[in-house]
Parts: sequence; structure tokens; C-alpha cells
Amino acid sequence: QVHLVESGGGPVQAGGSLRLSCAASEYTIGMGWFRQAPGKEREAVAAVTDGAVGYGGMTTYYADSVQGRFTISRDSATRTLSLQMNTLRPDDTARYYCAAVRAYLSRNNWYQSGIYNYWGQGTQVTVSS
Repeated sequence: QVHLVESGGGPVQAGGSLRLSCAASEYTIGMGWFRQAPGKEREAVAAVTDGAVGYGGMTTYYADSVQGRFTISRDSATRTLSLQMNTLRPDDTARYYCAAVRAYLSRNNWYQSGIYNYWGQGTQVTVSS
């Protein structure tokens, strides 16, 4: 069982920045951030995966809505996943969840919540206009 604990959420004004962190109890190949706003389905935000042996290093993926504004990163030594969020907008308001999977992610599956085995409790991000 992998335990994930998110932190870093809070209130922020539009145009501002926040940095979310996710502390994992152990390493997993793939990790991602999802978010869910009230009355909406959970959606993928970004993900990171180590490459398979012989296929290079880390790969990141982003939802179109956050591309260029959010940056996902991972420190494997500390087992910490981060999400730097810049130029925040009111429609970024949601509860953000960290997720992990013991498998390689690809551009065809990183956004599918069902493939992730482990989830944190989430951290709330509220962006005011």
C-alpha cells in the first residue's frame, strides 16, 4: 500500500501561484495530479513517469487547460511529487489529488483515473477573481 499525502493548497487570487506537494511512502513508476471541482467529474491535470529500461528518462504529460501554466516535477530521492501552478484562474478552483501507479504511463493512458492504484486525500485550491 502506497500512502500519499498532499499539501500546499489554499486560497489565492487570480494570476497568483501555488505549489502543491505530495509525499509518497514509497517510490512508484507513475504519478499524477487530478482535480475535482464541485459538481464536476475528476479530471487529469498532469502526470510524470519514469521511462522503461532503454527508453530514456522521465516523461511528463499535461492537460491542455494547464499546459504552459503548471509544471509537474518529482524528486525520487525524497519521494515527493510537486505541482507548480502559475497564472491561476478561477476555473482552476478544485480539490487536487495526488495519484500513483506501479506501471509506466503513456500518452494514451496517463489521464485515465482508473489506472492509478493509490490516491491521496486531496488539498483544496481556491482561486478568487
